[in-house]
Amino acid sequence: MAATSRDLPPLYRQWAEHYRQAIAKGALSAGQRMPSVRELMQRHAISLSTALQILRTLEAEGCLEARPRVGYFVCSPAAVNLGEATDPDPRMPVSQLDGKEFVGINERISLWLEQGRLADVRIDLGSAMPAPELFDGATLNRHGAALLREFPDILVQGHSRPGTHPVFQAAMARRALDAGVQVAPQEVMATLGNSEAVNLALSAVAERGDVIAVESPTFYGLLQAVEAQNLRALEIPSSARTGISLEALELAVQQEPRLKAVVVVPHLQMPHGAVMPDEHKARLVDFCVRHQLALIEDDIYREFLDSPQPPRPLKAWDRHGQVIYCVSFNKTVAPGLRQGWMNGGRWHTRIHMLKFAKTRNMQVWAQLLTARTVEAAAHERHLRRLRQALRQQRERSVQAVARYFPVGTRLSVPAGGLSLWIELPPGASSSRLFEQALALGIRVAPGPMFSNTGRYERFVRLSCGLPFSAEVEAAYVTLGRLVQAMLDQDPLQRVAA
Repeated sequence: MAATSRDLPPLYRQWAEHYRQAIAKGALSAGQRMPSVRELMQRHAISLSTALQILRTLEAEGCLEARPRVGYFVCSPAAVNLGEATDPDPRMPVSQLDGKEFVGINERISLWLEQGRLADVRIDLGSAMPAPELFDGATLNRHGAALLREFPDILVQGHSRPGTHPVFQAAMARRALDAGVQVAPQEVMATLGNSEAVNLALSAVAERGDVIAVESPTFYGLLQAVEAQNLRALEIPSSARTGISLEALELAVQQEPRLKAVVVVPHLQMPHGAVMPDEHKARLVDFCVRHQLALIEDDIYREFLDSPQPPRPLKAWDRHGQVIYCVSFNKTVAPGLRQGWMNGGRWHTRIHMLKFAKTRNMQVWAQLLTARTVEAAAHERHLRRLRQALRQQRERSVQAVARYFPVGTRLSVPAGGLSLWIELPPGASSSRLFEQALALGIRVAPGPMFSNTGRYERFVRLSCGLPFSAEVEAAYVTLGRLVQAMLDQDPLQRVAA
């Protein structure tokens, strides 16, 4: 669907992003003079105010520096000599996986999570969530109070009809249409965030002992959900550039007769941040249709993409009801509401029955508050501010990794989102880093949390959700020193040096 002027960011933000990308790609090099205000006005047919806002925005983001009576110049970037993180081998021998790789993730992840919960954490770089101050709390409170005035008995009345509230259904159907997804309002089902949605999808499409294909690495909560339902998670290599490997999926279909579903995060995949290209999306949907596999799409991060027009979900290519589409507002609207929704494709009726059997009705107030919030003009402004804040925090985090972590550290910088997936040099262990950092009040997410195969011991996920303060920078200094200490103790590293 073509973007309308109402959907796009302000003109100055569009041109600022244009020049930011040019700087990032080296088209405008460090020390080069930017076009003047007058040149920008003539080149892009824009007003004086717009031209000034472009330059001031880029200056605020650290891309430009103003020199009195001379003009604006491209800043010298931090020495980011980091190679891209290594992708899993797409030729992973699926046939050689044995039963022990399918179980045990729950216990290990629970131990890490409990250690983090009980520790005295000063800087939390382990959770992928924006800081509370990045949410639009004032608007939420205003909408919430208005709803309580309009419906003073909403919290004490029972539900006159089961299911999702029609106002919420209509709002979500309109919002989906803006993303290129066509669902009727009655085909929208409210959920308690994406966790419930994915769990319901798994229950609907698979039975005990069935196999679920997941990306490798993947969000640890998905691995827990698969194991909790007595299913088996088959990890499929996933590239930080294109997402899940279709070649490995073909091999998995041939060798796993009980493969029933594929679960993917196509936009800013967790943890490595891949954005699946449209051509890859179309092929993946077609693959699942041909092999009659449920395709469970977790679309929680799409609105974090640094793009004037977010890409279309996988569901936009679905013509056979093969895609189960799951959306959550936990990270963009309000984590305290736990509000999401889903469309179950050809399994929608079964999912609706499972939902009613497990949790009955959703609270109406949260649905109405979410619907009113996301349909207000202020929400798009909030999303633009949120993306801008996260981009600045992410860029400063990348610079901190480059500055303070040892030589040999690698990472793939995502095109948006809340975290960085970092590959540590040989000889380092993210499990040890987790333990040592936690003792100093810093929480990180070690790589083995994102797989049940042991492939990611040298990887760590660090959050960019916190405003980049002096305390956060000091935490990066500490983490870099801890990693360097591991390398200093490793005999192979000493020989290499």
